Amino acid sequence: MCSAAGSVEEVARIVTRIRQRWPKVRILLRADSGFAREALMAWCENNAVDFLFGLAKNSRLVGEIEAELAQAAEQSRETEKPARRFKDFTWQTRKSWSRERRVVAKAEWTGGEANPRFVVTSLAREEHEARHLYEKLYCARGEMENRIKSLPSRKRGSASSTFMPTVPLVQARGRLSAHTMRANQLRLWFASMAYVLIGALRRIGLAHTQFARASCGTIRLKLLKIGALVRTSVRRIKLAMPSAFPYQAEYRAAHAALTAAAR
Repeated sequence: MCSAAGSVEEVARIVTRIRQRWPKVRILLRADSGFAREALMAWCENNAVDFLFGLAKNSRLVGEIEAELAQAAEQSRETEKPARRFKDFTWQTRKSWSRERRVVAKAEWTGGEANPRFVVTSLAREEHEARHLYEKLYCARGEMENRIKSLPSRKRGSASSTFMPTVPLVQARGRLSAHTMRANQLRLWFASMAYVLIGALRRIGLAHTQFARASCGTIRLKLLKIGALVRTSVRRIKLAMPSAFPYQAEYRAAHAALTAAAR
C-alpha cells in the first residue's frame, strides 16, 4: 500500500476542522513525491487548498531539462563546485493525471553527476518563481523533517525497529509504515511527546550542566537509560543508583531544578 493511502480522507478532515475555526485562512499542503497522486491533487484543486508536492523523476521529465543539465554541468566543471538551473513548465502524465499542472525542475550537477529534482504545484508563477518556489518554499520541508529525524531511530531491520511508545525512556520515531494515516499519526504523536518531554528536561532541569545543549539522544543514553534499583511505596519512588554512576551531580541538579520549578 502506498504512503498516500487514506490521505484524501485525512486531509479533508483536518482542513474541515481548520476552516471551522479560521474560515478565511489560506492552506498550503506540502509533501514528498509519495503524495503526488491524482486523487489528492484533484481534491485540493476542488477545495481551494494549494499544494506543493515532490514529483518522482522519470526519463520523460529528465528529458525535459536536458539543456539545463548541460548548462549546470558546464558551470560545475568550470567552477569545480555544484551548479544548478531551474525550469518551469506545464506537465501532464500519459494516463494518471486528469489535467496539466505546473512543474518546477531543479537541474543540478554535483559530484560529477546529474541530480535532477521535480515538484508539482498549484501555486501560480506570478506568486512564486521557480527558484524561490523550490529553494525557499519546498526545501523548507527539510528543516521540519530534521526536527523529526533528531528523534533517534532504531537500526533498520532489527527486532526493535518498530515504534515503541514508552515515554520518555524510548524516543524511537521508528518507521511510519502502518497502512493508515491515522495509525502513523498516532505513532508520530507518541514520539513527539517524548521529544517534548526530553526537551523540557534539558531546558529546565539541565540548564546549568554539561547537558544544557545535549541532543535528546545523548540525554536519554546518559541519564535515563541506566541501571538502577527501584523501590516503590504508597508515597514515593526510590532510585538506588550505582556509586560508579558518572553523572550523579547532573542527576541531582536536574532533580533540584525540576522540584523547584514544580513548586
